[in-house]
Amino acid sequence: MGWINAIKEETAVKEAQHAWDAGRNILVFKFIEAHTNSLVSGAITGMNEQMEAIEEVGWKLDHMSVAEGNVIGAMGSKRGERMVIICLYRRPSPAA
Repeated sequence: MGWINAIKEETAVKEAQHAWDAGRNILVFKFIEAHTNSLVSGAITGMNEQMEAIEEVGWKLDHMSVAEGNVIGAMGSKRGERMVIICLYRRPSPAA
């Protein structure tokens, strides 16, 4: 894993742990990833690690939604396609 993905994973863990420690019951997390080739199936580099890291804190993925679009940079330069993955995590229910 590259250093950028490592930083993203670290950020995800910090946010997830903060929400967990605060006693939140849900965590909504936004992942933004480069979408370099939308015509090829395959793993999204770094996403596996980030999502697993949040679940290791104790959260369980409940729902997710994905959108994609172009990012416009400074002075109107096109920076490329990005996808946004919004994940709703829930604190697991206590065993009945």
